[in-house]
Amino acid sequence: MAYKILFLDIDGTILKPDHTYHPKTKEAIKQIQDQGMEVFLATGRPTHELSELAEDLKINSYIGYNGAYAVYQGRNILDAPIKKDIVEDYVRIAKKHDHEVILYTSESNYAINVDSTAIRNFTELFQVTNKSLLPINEEMTSYVLGASLINVRPEEAYLYEIDEDIRLAEVNVNGLQDCYDLIRLSANKGEAVKVALKHLGISSEEAIAFGDGMNDKEMLETVGEGFAMGNAHPNLLPFAKYSTTTVNEAGVYQGLKMLGLVK
Repeated sequence: MAYKILFLDIDGTILKPDHTYHPKTKEAIKQIQDQGMEVFLATGRPTHELSELAEDLKINSYIGYNGAYAVYQGRNILDAPIKKDIVEDYVRIAKKHDHEVILYTSESNYAINVDSTAIRNFTELFQVTNKSLLPINEEMTSYVLGASLINVRPEEAYLYEIDEDIRLAEVNVNGLQDCYDLIRLSANKGEAVKVALKHLGISSEEAIAFGDGMNDKEMLETVGEGFAMGNAHPNLLPFAKYSTTTVNEAGVYQGLKMLGLVK
Protein backbone atom coordinates (compact mmCIF):
# COMPACT_ATOMS: atom_id res chain seq x y z
CA MET A 1 0.00 0.00 0.00
CA ALA A 2 1.25 3.48 -0.90
CA TYR A 3 0.31 5.65 2.07
CA LYS A 4 -0.20 9.37 1.53
CA ILE A 5 -1.15 10.98 4.84
CA LEU A 6 -0.47 10.68 8.59
CA PHE A 7 -2.61 12.04 11.44
CA LEU A 8 -1.00 12.36 14.88
CA ASP A 9 -2.59 13.07 18.23
CA ILE A 10 -0.35 15.18 20.49
CA ASP A 11 -0.65 14.47 24.23
CA GLY A 12 0.28 10.87 24.98
CA THR A 13 1.12 10.22 21.32
CA ILE A 14 3.77 12.75 20.32
CA LEU A 15 4.31 14.40 23.71
CA LYS A 16 5.39 12.45 26.78
CA PRO A 17 4.04 13.39 30.24
CA ASP A 18 6.96 15.81 30.70
CA HIS A 19 5.93 17.64 27.47
CA THR A 20 8.99 16.47 25.55
CA TYR A 21 9.08 13.90 22.76
CA HIS A 22 11.31 10.94 21.99
CA PRO A 23 14.00 11.79 19.40
CA LYS A 24 12.83 8.85 17.30
CA THR A 25 9.33 10.34 17.17
CA LYS A 26 10.65 13.53 15.58
CA GLU A 27 12.91 11.55 13.26
CA ALA A 28 9.99 9.36 12.15
CA ILE A 29 7.92 12.44 11.29
CA LYS A 30 10.81 13.86 9.28
CA GLN A 31 11.25 10.60 7.37
CA ILE A 32 7.54 10.58 6.51
CA GLN A 33 7.69 14.19 5.34
CA ASP A 34 10.78 13.47 3.24
CA GLN A 35 8.76 10.79 1.46
CA GLY A 36 6.25 13.44 0.42
CA MET A 37 3.47 12.31 2.75
CA GLU A 38 1.13 14.87 4.30
CA VAL A 39 1.29 15.12 8.11
CA PHE A 40 -1.48 16.57 10.29
CA LEU A 41 -1.53 17.19 14.02
CA ALA A 42 -4.93 16.03 15.31
CA THR A 43 -5.62 17.20 18.84
CA GLY A 44 -8.16 18.31 21.38
CA ARG A 45 -5.99 21.33 22.06
CA PRO A 46 -6.94 24.77 20.75
CA THR A 47 -4.99 25.67 17.64
CA HIS A 48 -3.61 28.86 19.18
CA GLU A 49 -1.61 26.63 21.54
CA LEU A 50 0.08 24.65 18.74
CA SER A 51 2.51 27.08 17.13
CA GLU A 52 5.68 26.13 19.02
CA LEU A 53 5.29 22.37 18.54
CA ALA A 54 4.13 22.72 14.93
CA GLU A 55 7.11 24.91 14.10
CA ASP A 56 9.56 22.52 15.75
CA LEU A 57 8.15 19.53 13.86
CA LYS A 58 7.69 21.55 10.65
CA ILE A 59 4.01 20.62 10.45
CA ASN A 60 1.73 23.22 8.86
CA SER A 61 -1.57 21.32 8.85
CA TYR A 62 -3.69 20.44 11.84
CA ILE A 63 -7.03 19.43 13.29
CA GLY A 64 -7.84 21.15 16.58
CA TYR A 65 -10.60 21.28 19.19
CA ASN A 66 -11.26 17.53 18.81
CA GLY A 67 -12.29 17.96 15.19
CA ALA A 68 -14.17 21.25 15.14
CA TYR A 69 -11.50 23.14 13.21
CA ALA A 70 -8.97 22.15 10.57
CA VAL A 71 -6.27 23.91 8.57
CA TYR A 72 -4.30 22.60 5.60
CA GLN A 73 -1.05 24.45 4.83
CA GLY A 74 -2.38 27.66 6.38
CA ARG A 75 -5.81 27.48 4.74
CA ASN A 76 -8.92 26.81 6.82
CA ILE A 77 -10.89 23.79 5.59
CA LEU A 78 -13.24 23.24 8.56
CA ASP A 79 -14.88 25.51 11.14
CA ALA A 80 -17.73 24.02 13.23
CA PRO A 81 -18.52 25.83 16.50
CA ILE A 82 -20.73 24.31 19.20
CA LYS A 83 -24.36 25.45 19.43
CA LYS A 84 -24.66 28.46 21.72
CA ASP A 85 -27.47 26.92 23.79
CA ILE A 86 -25.34 23.85 24.54
CA VAL A 87 -22.46 26.04 25.69
CA GLU A 88 -24.76 28.05 27.95
CA ASP A 89 -26.26 24.87 29.41
CA TYR A 90 -22.79 23.49 30.14
CA VAL A 91 -21.82 26.62 32.06
CA ARG A 92 -25.09 26.52 34.01
CA ILE A 93 -24.68 22.82 34.90
CA ALA A 94 -21.05 23.27 35.91
CA LYS A 95 -21.88 26.16 38.22
CA LYS A 96 -24.77 24.25 39.81
CA HIS A 97 -22.69 21.16 40.58
CA ASP A 98 -19.40 22.84 41.49
CA HIS A 99 -17.64 21.59 38.37
CA GLU A 100 -15.27 23.46 36.12
CA VAL A 101 -15.48 23.88 32.39
CA ILE A 102 -12.91 25.31 29.98
CA LEU A 103 -14.29 26.66 26.71
CA TYR A 104 -12.01 27.11 23.72
CA THR A 105 -12.35 29.70 20.97
CA SER A 106 -10.01 30.39 18.08
CA GLU A 107 -8.15 33.00 20.14
CA SER A 108 -8.51 32.27 23.86
CA ASN A 109 -9.52 29.81 26.58
CA TYR A 110 -12.25 30.61 29.09
CA ALA A 111 -13.10 29.20 32.53
CA ILE A 112 -15.72 29.84 35.20
CA ASN A 113 -13.05 30.34 37.87
CA VAL A 114 -9.61 30.89 36.35
CA ASP A 115 -7.97 30.69 39.79
CA SER A 116 -9.48 27.40 41.00
CA THR A 117 -7.19 24.53 41.99
CA ALA A 118 -8.75 22.26 39.33
CA ILE A 119 -8.14 24.81 36.59
CA ARG A 120 -4.57 25.47 37.71
CA ASN A 121 -3.82 21.73 37.67
CA PHE A 122 -5.35 21.36 34.20
CA THR A 123 -3.50 24.31 32.71
CA GLU A 124 -0.19 23.15 34.16
CA LEU A 125 -0.60 19.64 32.77
CA PHE A 126 -1.46 20.96 29.30
CA GLN A 127 0.83 24.00 29.49
CA VAL A 128 -2.04 26.36 28.75
CA THR A 129 -0.72 29.89 28.90
CA ASN A 130 -2.23 32.09 31.61
CA LYS A 131 -2.35 34.90 29.09
CA SER A 132 -4.98 33.05 27.06
CA LEU A 133 -7.16 31.99 30.03
CA LEU A 134 -10.03 34.40 30.69
CA PRO A 135 -13.30 34.39 32.67
CA ILE A 136 -16.32 33.12 30.75
CA ASN A 137 -18.59 35.88 29.52
CA GLU A 138 -21.88 35.87 27.63
CA GLU A 139 -20.41 37.38 24.46
CA MET A 140 -17.89 34.59 23.85
CA THR A 141 -20.40 31.73 24.13
CA SER A 142 -21.60 32.23 20.55
CA TYR A 143 -18.31 30.96 19.09
CA VAL A 144 -16.94 28.04 21.09
CA LEU A 145 -15.08 25.30 19.26
CA GLY A 146 -14.33 22.92 22.11
CA ALA A 147 -14.92 22.23 25.79
CA SER A 148 -13.30 20.29 28.63
CA LEU A 149 -15.18 19.33 31.79
CA ILE A 150 -13.15 19.19 34.99
CA ASN A 151 -13.83 17.81 38.47
CA VAL A 152 -16.75 15.75 37.12
CA ARG A 153 -17.09 12.35 38.82
CA PRO A 154 -17.97 9.43 36.49
CA GLU A 155 -21.45 9.13 37.98
CA GLU A 156 -22.07 12.80 37.15
CA ALA A 157 -20.99 12.69 33.51
CA TYR A 158 -24.55 12.03 32.33
CA LEU A 159 -25.47 15.58 33.34
CA TYR A 160 -23.65 16.85 30.25
CA GLU A 161 -25.04 14.36 27.75
CA ILE A 162 -27.82 16.83 26.94
CA ASP A 163 -27.95 16.40 23.18
CA GLU A 164 -28.00 13.33 20.93
CA ASP A 165 -25.00 14.76 19.06
CA ILE A 166 -22.81 14.68 22.18
CA ARG A 167 -20.66 12.03 23.80
CA LEU A 168 -18.04 12.53 26.50
CA ALA A 169 -14.49 11.20 26.24
CA GLU A 170 -12.45 10.70 29.40
CA VAL A 171 -9.15 12.57 29.11
CA ASN A 172 -6.26 10.08 29.11
CA VAL A 173 -3.46 12.07 30.79
CA ASN A 174 -1.41 11.04 33.82
CA GLY A 175 -2.19 13.18 36.86
CA LEU A 176 -5.66 14.17 35.65
CA GLN A 177 -8.83 12.53 36.94
CA ASP A 178 -12.53 13.23 36.51
CA CYS A 179 -11.96 15.17 33.30
CA TYR A 180 -13.84 14.79 30.03
CA ASP A 181 -13.74 16.27 26.55
CA LEU A 182 -16.94 17.16 24.76
CA ILE A 183 -17.07 15.14 21.53
CA ARG A 184 -19.73 15.68 18.88
CA LEU A 185 -20.87 12.94 16.53
CA SER A 186 -21.08 15.60 13.83
CA ALA A 187 -17.70 17.19 14.57
CA ASN A 188 -14.94 14.95 15.87
CA LYS A 189 -11.45 13.93 14.78
CA GLY A 190 -12.84 11.25 12.48
CA GLU A 191 -15.18 13.66 10.70
CA ALA A 192 -12.34 16.18 10.39
CA VAL A 193 -10.10 13.49 8.91
CA LYS A 194 -12.81 12.84 6.31
CA VAL A 195 -12.84 16.54 5.43
CA ALA A 196 -9.05 16.58 5.03
CA LEU A 197 -9.06 13.42 2.93
CA LYS A 198 -11.77 14.77 0.63
CA HIS A 199 -9.96 18.09 0.30
CA LEU A 200 -6.76 16.32 -0.75
CA GLY A 201 -8.35 13.57 -2.82
CA ILE A 202 -6.90 10.81 -0.62
CA SER A 203 -8.73 7.60 0.28
CA SER A 204 -9.11 6.42 3.87
CA GLU A 205 -7.09 3.30 3.00
CA GLU A 206 -4.11 5.56 2.23
CA ALA A 207 -4.28 7.20 5.67
CA ILE A 208 -2.55 6.36 8.97
CA ALA A 209 -3.37 7.67 12.45
CA PHE A 210 -2.00 7.33 15.98
CA GLY A 211 -3.84 8.13 19.20
CA ASP A 212 -4.13 7.27 22.88
CA GLY A 213 -7.41 8.71 24.16
CA MET A 214 -11.11 8.12 23.65
CA ASN A 215 -11.25 11.38 21.70
CA ASP A 216 -9.24 9.49 19.05
CA LYS A 217 -11.86 6.75 18.61
CA GLU A 218 -13.49 8.07 15.43
CA MET A 219 -10.15 9.00 13.89
CA LEU A 220 -8.74 5.48 14.30
CA GLU A 221 -11.96 4.02 12.88
CA THR A 222 -11.79 6.30 9.83
CA VAL A 223 -8.28 5.60 8.54
CA GLY A 224 -6.97 2.45 6.92
CA GLU A 225 -4.19 1.99 9.49
CA GLY A 226 -5.14 3.06 13.01
CA PHE A 227 -2.64 2.66 15.88
CA ALA A 228 -3.40 2.76 19.60
CA MET A 229 -0.41 3.79 21.68
CA GLY A 230 0.90 1.43 24.37
CA ASN A 231 -0.32 3.94 26.95
CA ALA A 232 -3.77 4.22 25.35
CA HIS A 233 -7.00 4.16 27.32
CA PRO A 234 -8.04 0.46 27.45
CA ASN A 235 -11.41 1.25 25.87
CA LEU A 236 -9.69 2.62 22.76
CA LEU A 237 -8.06 -0.68 21.79
CA PRO A 238 -11.09 -2.24 20.04
CA PHE A 239 -11.20 0.71 17.62
CA ALA A 240 -7.56 0.44 16.52
CA LYS A 241 -6.23 -1.93 13.90
CA TYR A 242 -2.83 -2.10 15.63
CA SER A 243 -1.21 -1.47 18.99
CA THR A 244 2.25 0.03 19.29
CA THR A 245 4.61 0.87 22.15
CA THR A 246 4.10 3.73 24.60
CA VAL A 247 4.84 7.37 23.94
CA ASN A 248 7.92 7.03 26.16
CA GLU A 249 9.10 4.22 23.86
CA ALA A 250 8.57 6.17 20.62
CA GLY A 251 5.32 4.42 19.72
CA VAL A 252 4.84 6.51 16.56
CA TYR A 253 8.25 5.47 15.25
CA GLN A 254 7.66 1.83 16.15
CA GLY A 255 4.27 1.76 14.45
CA LEU A 256 5.55 3.37 11.26
CA LYS A 257 8.46 0.95 11.28
CA MET A 258 5.94 -1.89 11.51
CA LEU A 259 4.46 -0.62 8.22
CA GLY A 260 7.92 -0.41 6.67
CA LEU A 261 7.79 3.38 6.33
CA VAL A 262 10.76 4.38 8.51
CA LYS A 263 14.20 2.96 9.17
